[in-house]
Amino acid sequence: MPLAIYVLALGIFSMVTSEFVVAGLMPQIAEGLDVGIPQVGYLITAFAAAMAFGGPLLAAAMLRLPPRRALALIFAIFLAGNVLAAAAPTYGVMFAARLVTGTASAAFLGLAISLSVRLAGPEVRGRAVSVALNGLMLGTLLGLPLSTLVGERYGWRAAFWAITALTVVAALVTAVGVPRMERAAESGGGIRGELGVFRRPRLWLVMSTSTLIIGATFSAFSYFNPVLTEITGFSTSSVPLLLIAYGAATVVGNYVVGRLADRWTLSVLVTGLVLNAFFLAGFALLAHLPVPAVVFMLGIGLVGVTMNPAMAARVQRAGNAGPLVNTVHSSFITLGIIIGSSLGGAAIPSYGMRAPVWIGAGLAVLGLVSLVPDLRAGRRTGRDERREGRRAGRVTASRPDIRSDEGSDGPQVPEVVRM
Repeated sequence: MPLAIYVLALGIFSMVTSEFVVAGLMPQIAEGLDVGIPQVGYLITAFAAAMAFGGPLLAAAMLRLPPRRALALIFAIFLAGNVLAAAAPTYGVMFAARLVTGTASAAFLGLAISLSVRLAGPEVRGRAVSVALNGLMLGTLLGLPLSTLVGERYGWRAAFWAITALTVVAALVTAVGVPRMERAAESGGGIRGELGVFRRPRLWLVMSTSTLIIGATFSAFSYFNPVLTEITGFSTSSVPLLLIAYGAATVVGNYVVGRLADRWTLSVLVTGLVLNAFFLAGFALLAHLPVPAVVFMLGIGLVGVTMNPAMAARVQRAGNAGPLVNTVHSSFITLGIIIGSSLGGAAIPSYGMRAPVWIGAGLAVLGLVSLVPDLRAGRRTGRDERREGRRAGRVTASRPDIRSDEGSDGPQVPEVVRM
């Protein structure tokens, strides 16, 4: 992998850490801004909503810029929002800051994934995306606990200032480490070419699968803390260690999926969804037993958000590898976070703390259903190839002058395209 992809991962890490920091410092932020915990929760929703709806608009506005200049401008917008959050005198200002940083974060993620594929080549797009998305996984593993630690010791504003410093470093390294590149010319180039791919119905179906995959995971992940403490019986102090173990599982899973995603995209997604449904159901059934609960939780980490490289590869084949497609895809992923956490929270008052986990298992099953059209298309393609192969064999047998072992002279059999 080119070094520039690791540089882009650092930028993703800094922005993801900013996204997660509010969740780790809810009581401190509530006290500092003189609001309740629910109001602080809306700051998380604001960031996610800005990613889902503002990110594509900012990405579309950046299409005419060379990639390095677009990255620099996105960093500047993100830094402005993060500084505003660190110095926010009121809740309203903090809310606005989260909208700014969420919008910039989504645009950066889409552009970083697009550039990763261009830098490494489309033949290894899954591996390239997995390397870039290590920034996302490490944000869960390291960014959240470290920013929480800084905030608890030095105040919640210090955590945002630390993220600001990290982002400045990431921006400077990006300016040096990412090479100059021309504006992407996929699909005819420009805004018209980028928008043209969204006329394809299959692209919307493919992105909806990503929504269901992430929704299934976050329906459970959003409520790991209360499930582990109220049902499993772990102490509050042990939950951060369990979440670090979960983050480590996502790093391992992301690496494995990245290695397999290019050649076995659909198979990886099917296997991941089957296993995730199994782990979610097991976690819901056995959450009262510490050892099985931890095993199933780590299983969710291995096959949940780690499907991102395969999801990105599938979306890019259905559309293109341009920044707008990748940004809209990240919006569908964020929509999954919103749907999963919202449905899970709404079910708790009536059905208890296990309800979000069961909802996650149901969303995973729906994700499998959304793959059925591609599975059927794959079987038809395989049958067509075998039929063509038999026909070619008969032609070769009846015409001995044709040498089937020479590709240029023998009949050509279409290659199966793995979705």
